[in-house]
Amino acid sequence: MYKKQTKTSQSSLFFTLEDQLNPKHSLFILAHKIRWEVFEDTFKPLYCQDNGRPCNPVRLMTGLLILKHLRNVSDEGIVEQFQENVYYQYFCGMEEISISQPCNPSDLVHFRNRIGEAGIELILKESISVNEEHRDDENKPAFIDSTVQEKNITYPTDAKLAKKIIKKCQELSSDFQLPVRQSYTRVLKGLYRDQRFRNHPKNRKKALKADKKIKTIAGRLVRELERHLCHRPEYLGKLAFYKSVLAQQRSDKKKTYSLHEPEVECISKGKEHEKYEFGNKVSIVRSWDGVILGALSFRNEYDGHTIDGALEQVQRLTGKTLKQVAGDRGYRGQKFSGKTQILIPDSPKQTDTQYQKKKKHKLFCKRAGIEPTIGHLKSDHRLNRNFYKGVKGDAFNVMLAAAALNFKRAMNALLLSFFSILNRIKETWENMTRYFLITLNKLALEGQGQVHHQLLIAN
Repeated sequence: MYKKQTKTSQSSLFFTLEDQLNPKHSLFILAHKIRWEVFEDTFKPLYCQDNGRPCNPVRLMTGLLILKHLRNVSDEGIVEQFQENVYYQYFCGMEEISISQPCNPSDLVHFRNRIGEAGIELILKESISVNEEHRDDENKPAFIDSTVQEKNITYPTDAKLAKKIIKKCQELSSDFQLPVRQSYTRVLKGLYRDQRFRNHPKNRKKALKADKKIKTIAGRLVRELERHLCHRPEYLGKLAFYKSVLAQQRSDKKKTYSLHEPEVECISKGKEHEKYEFGNKVSIVRSWDGVILGALSFRNEYDGHTIDGALEQVQRLTGKTLKQVAGDRGYRGQKFSGKTQILIPDSPKQTDTQYQKKKKHKLFCKRAGIEPTIGHLKSDHRLNRNFYKGVKGDAFNVMLAAAALNFKRAMNALLLSFFSILNRIKETWENMTRYFLITLNKLALEGQGQVHHQLLIAN
């Protein structure tokens, strides 16, 4: 059931939480810039109005989601830090200091699933609007680039998948107390031992033979469970999935790399230290001044095929159509997307003047600034490894990471503007004081001159 957050004019007899905090703190300033009523009005219809247990306040849950990616912590970590940090509490709408947990960490999971991709996109939209007054890039080109957000899975091998299938089958047999012909406990222990140190020349054949035997045992257990659970159709789909994983070959397309994340894609990046990344592709659109205007999740499309979707999201979030977007050579093959021109670095034309060559060079040097932006998204705002589950989790993670980077930029800009206002006030006060002292000195000198003149006349 939806519950509106109650606000009182004074929660304490002598002071409020706002009176105890430093108004120069960046989180304090940001809390007054975000339009929290937008989230309140949008998410209110998602709750039942007159039935069920009252929900946690929308501002509390939205603030926790923002702070989680802003400070790069987990659901459990942000709930724990909320008790220790009064600025977190004020940012989330509390009017007095709280010593208890604001919610259970699993409530953040339910809240993300409740608001969906549209709600997460609304948070990203608000992060862009907070930066509007600090932007000056209306007629300047934006920049686009793609990267991979890796899923929280181990490096996949056929032997690992077969081991996991065996474990799942043994758990099902134990849950239903099914009669199994053989537990394979002793056999598997020896096979797991044989798989170790497979890179040594003397152990290679033994490890490959153990891999093949483990795969055979996994298939045998799956078929045995199919015979026992033929009257339980809810488990037959899972067992068919296990069979398809065991049957896949090296050259197959659309392979499964994880049992708990079957949608993971193997993306070849050509990096020297990491040739393959297991996750999904994301597209980032960045403005000239450094605000992320769009962050969209894809599966494993070619970079040029992500342009249209990314620019449509920018149109939804900003209400404006970009005139020019600069990308790298991975976006070859498309010159225009609607009315937006796609700029790609190329060899200079013979007809280009020196000014045109220099202008293009400066533009693509500026475009390279999106690379450290992606680096900050990965290292500071949880884009490096995606812990959210499923395809929806891929979309949630990239948009929340982009929103966190925008909010961080706004915090820095608001703090600088706050101190610049203070410096202007200080300079104005110093100028007034200096003018006042100079005026007093002039009046004093004029008064002394008049007294001396009168004395001369009297003499």
